[in-house]
Parts: sequence; C-alpha cells; structure tokens
Amino acid sequence: MPQQLDDYTKHHGSEQYTVEHYDLELKCKLASNLLEGKAVLHIRALVDLDVVRLNLHGLRVLKATCQGKKLAATKRHHRIEVKLPAMLPAGEQVELALRYAGNPGVDNGMWGEVGWEELTDGVLISGQPTGAATWFPCNDHPSHKSSYRFSITTDAGYRAVANGEQVSYSRAASADTWVYEQREPIASYMATVQIGRYSEIPFDTEGHLLAYAVPGMDLAVRGAFAKQGEMAEVFERHFGPYPYASYKIVVVDDELEIPLEAAGLSIFGRNHLSLDWEAQRLIAHEFSHQWWGNSLTLKRWTDIWLHEGFACFSEWLYSESAGLLSLADRARAAWEKLEQSAQDLVIGAPGPELMFDDRVYKRGALALFALLGEVGAEAFYAMLKEWVATHAHGHVDTAAFLAHAQGFAPGTLDVAALLEPWLYEQALPAFPR
Repeated sequence: MPQQLDDYTKHHGSEQYTVEHYDLELKCKLASNLLEGKAVLHIRALVDLDVVRLNLHGLRVLKATCQGKKLAATKRHHRIEVKLPAMLPAGEQVELALRYAGNPGVDNGMWGEVGWEELTDGVLISGQPTGAATWFPCNDHPSHKSSYRFSITTDAGYRAVANGEQVSYSRAASADTWVYEQREPIASYMATVQIGRYSEIPFDTEGHLLAYAVPGMDLAVRGAFAKQGEMAEVFERHFGPYPYASYKIVVVDDELEIPLEAAGLSIFGRNHLSLDWEAQRLIAHEFSHQWWGNSLTLKRWTDIWLHEGFACFSEWLYSESAGLLSLADRARAAWEKLEQSAQDLVIGAPGPELMFDDRVYKRGALALFALLGEVGAEAFYAMLKEWVATHAHGHVDTAAFLAHAQGFAPGTLDVAALLEPWLYEQALPAFPR
C-alpha cells in the first residue's frame, strides 16, 4: 500500500495522481435514499501509474471503464482500486468512468457524522474533512483541487443546489434535473449538493447573492442575512475581491448544531435565523471561509489554523466594522476564555482528534491579532490582500505564510519568533499589546 498522504485523515487521498475535473451525474430517489451515479474523472498521473486508488464509502462500484475498456474495480482495505489497461506515464492524462449506486449515509468517525445526511425532507452534505467519499469516488484530500460539473436528477418538486453556476434545468414527469458548473478548482470536501423543497430568494438583481429555503421562511431569511452585503464590503476591503462568481445560502428546515461551508455556498439551520451576535458571527465566519479555506486551501490538515483562525479573526473584524464590540475587545474576551481553559494543545499541529477544537479557532485568531499589533493596520491588511491574490484558488501552509508576512514587517520584527508561542507552544502567551 502507498504511504499515507496525511496522518490526520488516514486512507484518504493519493499523491500518485490528481483529478483535473469531475463530471458527476447523480440520480437521487429521496423516499428510498437511493443514489445512482456516474462519475467521469479526468486524471493526470503524478508518477508512473497503473492502479488508481479512490475513496468511496458505503457505495458499490457497478462498472469501471477507461478509454472504452472495462476495468476491474476492487475494494482493498479503505479504498477502491481500479487497474488501468496500461501504465500511465507521469504527466499523462486519462479519462476514468465509474458507475456506482447504493444507499448513501454519513461516515461516523472522530469528527462526528460527515457526508451524505438525510434531512426531515431532503438531503444535506457536510464535506469536511472526509465527507466527499460518501457520495462520489474521489481523490479525497484538500491538496488536490479540481473543477466540477454536477447533473442532479431528483424527485419533482425538489430543488438541487450545488457549487458553481446553474447552467440548465429540465423537468420530466416525475423528476427534475439541475446542472451546475464549478469552474474554479476546489478541494473534494468543498464539493456539495443540497436537496430540498427550496424556493429561490434573490438578494440582488445581478444574482450574485442567492438564498434557498422552504416556502414561508422568506422573511426570516431576509432578516437574518440582511447584513450580508455589509460583510462582503468589509471582507473585500480588507482581504480583496470575493473569489467566486456568486454566493449561495441554503437554509435547511431542520436545526443544525453548526453551519457548514462549501465553495461558494454555506448551509445554515433554521435555528441560525437571528440577528443576535451568536448567529451573525457564524454567518460572518462561514462567509469568510470563501477566502480562508475555499480559495486559499491548506496543503495538510495540520495547518487547519490557516482556515479557522483566519475565519474567527474575520468575525472580530466584522464586529468592529459593524459598530459592535471592537476587534480588541473580541480578542480580549477570547484570550480570557482561553486563559481559563486547558493549555495542552499546540494549534499549529493539533492532531486529528483536536483539529476542530475551539481553541484552534480562537488562538489562531489571537496570533493574527498579535501580528496586527506589531506591524500596524496598513501593513497588516496589505499583507493579507497580497496573500489572497498570490494564492487564489491554490494551496498554502504555515511556513509560506510566515515568510510572506515577514516581507511586511518592520525591520527588527521576526514574525516567526513572534508567532512561535501562539502556534507551537502549549502555554498561552500574554495578551498582545
């Protein structure tokens, strides 16, 4: 078996190839929770390749073909292995097609239930970190990014919402088909399909901001997301242009423990429809992930603070810009809470069990607050804008961020030394000046 790509998500992902594009045809029968799929993967070999190892959880492969030739697809340990008809040299491309089916469900592991989840009336997909494999065969690791085409056929009267831009819709006697194209490359965990009896709620005439909810929730949705435009203005002013063509909000008619983000799209429960700070900070948090996580994506899960610390910092930034608590006050409250918490976590390498621990979020944000205090607002936000522009729709890691930030620091400031105790020591540093 090949070496693990990432010890945080063992058995997920392969360094031997990448998928340039996924073309997914999905037929979903909601009453029986039956999924029939065809996935066409445009694969580029990164090494000489004769076996393609894919992640697929809880579904069976019915047929695999490559360039018209039928192939054997076998389950080995935690992966599906497909033997290619001939050795594929490194750098060469091939098209692999798989038909698969079954009753999809969640993958229940150390992060709880992730993946394909049946709602009271519809379907929700939570991709992070390993949920993609519950609904399509993939090279399931964020170090790989791909473009996507989704064709989703489901029961009449239901809407399917996916990443990217809707390019067509057709209706048959008992089923509707929705087609979307996601042109910007995204990681597999950011791909999503949401199905429900949703109506569309446009927030602007250009269609850049759209919400989807069951009929009767329009006023509550418009009220809860009334500040979305202000959030966009704040984040674009400090981080740079929004990275996708549109932003979609799906509100499921169920309560969710936490909201979920996907590329160009976020999912909320009906319990998040509030103007209270707790709901608004979550709305800001998920929206900011379009920059921090979806456009700029970690190479390995150990650097999760680059997603969550930045998103938490974005909450505080919006709070200050909206005339609520200042960024410094939000930071102080977070620091005081951390001071009362166990200090036994290294957020720059938290380990798989704790990579979504709230301390990673808050302490990561405090690391940025400490850096802001030392370099000053003008240099700090110029640094963030250039960081975003340089790595748009690409990959990042902590070492690259430290090197980038150093270029905006005053002559005597060592950014790596400043952030070392925040990221790589257990003891909580003193509150930044």
